[in-house]
Amino acid sequence: MKRAWIGCLLAMNSLISGVSTGSAQARGVRGASAARAASTVKKAVAAREEQWLQSHKTNNPDLVAPLLGKSIVVTSSDGRVHDKAEMLAIAKKTKYDAVDYTDLKVSVFGNTAIATGGFDASGTDEAGKPFEAHERWTDTWLRMPSGKWLCVASAGTPIKK
Repeated sequence: MKRAWIGCLLAMNSLISGVSTGSAQARGVRGASAARAASTVKKAVAAREEQWLQSHKTNNPDLVAPLLGKSIVVTSSDGRVHDKAEMLAIAKKTKYDAVDYTDLKVSVFGNTAIATGGFDASGTDEAGKPFEAHERWTDTWLRMPSGKWLCVASAGTPIKK
């Protein structure tokens, strides 16, 4: 009888070990798949940020308009808060002589991605006054039901150079 119990315990131990090893292997496959998916999202969001930069470089806000959610909230570096229409109106009046992003990073959290970076620019603002800007920015991107990534929040913070 003891032998039967020992045999059963050994068999159960083997079964449990196999299940946990299989689960770990499955988690590893899912983990690798999740890492590939996050890498794909990072590239997609970085490409959208590059398109946004091109809209500045070419003084063409029409390039950024399709990247913005209808209800985007934009907090400018001076603390003003704008909706999409206001942001695009300001962008149409602002003329960049030079602009660049630095240190672009994208972090992915499921259907949300956070992009951060530096912003250095000079030109004339919406009032026609010359400006020089050095900022850190944070953009929040959401994957829409269509699968398209849209920016739903953007904030800039001035930095000293």
